Order: sequence, then C-alpha cells, then structure tokens
Amino acid sequence: MNDGTAALVAHIPSLRRYARALTGDAWAADDLVQDTLERACDKWRLWQAGTDLRAWLFTLMHNLFANQLRRAAPQAPLDIDELAHALPAPESAHERRIDLQRCVLLLPAEQRAVLLLVALEDLSYDDVARILGVPAGTVMSRLSRARSRLRQLMEGDAPAPAAPARPPLRRLK
Repeated sequence: MNDGTAALVAHIPSLRRYARALTGDAWAADDLVQDTLERACDKWRLWQAGTDLRAWLFTLMHNLFANQLRRAAPQAPLDIDELAHALPAPESAHERRIDLQRCVLLLPAEQRAVLLLVALEDLSYDDVARILGVPAGTVMSRLSRARSRLRQLMEGDAPAPAAPARPPLRRLK
C-alpha cells in the first residue's frame, strides 16, 4: 500500500461518521462514502500534496451529497406535530440519543452540514468554509442558527420545519 492509499484509508472512519450523521441512514452513508472514495481515486491528481487531505475528502463528500439532494425527487414534507402522539418523549439516555439524531436530521441541510463538521469532526471554521465553499462568517451564522434550532427541537419549544428530502416514515410492528 503506497502512502496515498494509506492516507486515504486512514480517513475512512471519519468519512463514515460524517456520512452517517449527514444522511441518517447506514446504507445511504456507506454509498456516500463509496462514491466519495471513487471520486477521490478518479480525481487524485487534483489533490495537492501538502494540503489537508481530510478537508479535500470532506469537500468531495459534501459536493456529492449536495448533488444527490438536488437530484432527489421532492417529497411531501412530514408534519411532526401530526405524529406527536406516536413519538413519545425520550425516557432513557439511549432514547435521547435517538431523539437528538432525529432532531439533527430535521435541520436544513446547510445548517446540518456546518454543525456536523464543527461539532462532530472538530474542524475549524476556516476549514468548514473551504469545504462548503462559503465565507467563514456564513459558517458561524449557520452554526449559530443550527444550535439554536436544535435546542428548540430538543426542548419541543418550536414546531418542526419542513423535513429534508427523505422517504416518509413507516410504522413498523
């Protein structure tokens, strides 16, 4: 295994973690990581040695995910208020983690990406700005709005926004 391959492989766990948090689905996350690695291999000659490989990989992943969202067929938004009776408040730490994941997935994609890159992947505002292709001030603004909205959703103080494009909920027995 050459140095480039070893460096690429070393970043797979963080790519999987970010993809899982971004998509909320293990299968979709694995597909996104696979697509990201394929794109990285195809575009390897564009990566500049000495620059941050992790940031470059996250940029590729973010762009692929954004493209997938644009191509996705629009779906009717879920009204969480209508489902409130079927979604009781969490009682255990495990249920609170699931509730947190559900609330993160309700954030707009732009806010969710910034929140996950800063909080989950511990990237600097400047790195996140480069990855997402926005100014650092926009990163700080989106992060502030994401934290505020997440707090509201977790405390149940505000109605849920239109859900991001994803399949409607199904009741499983």
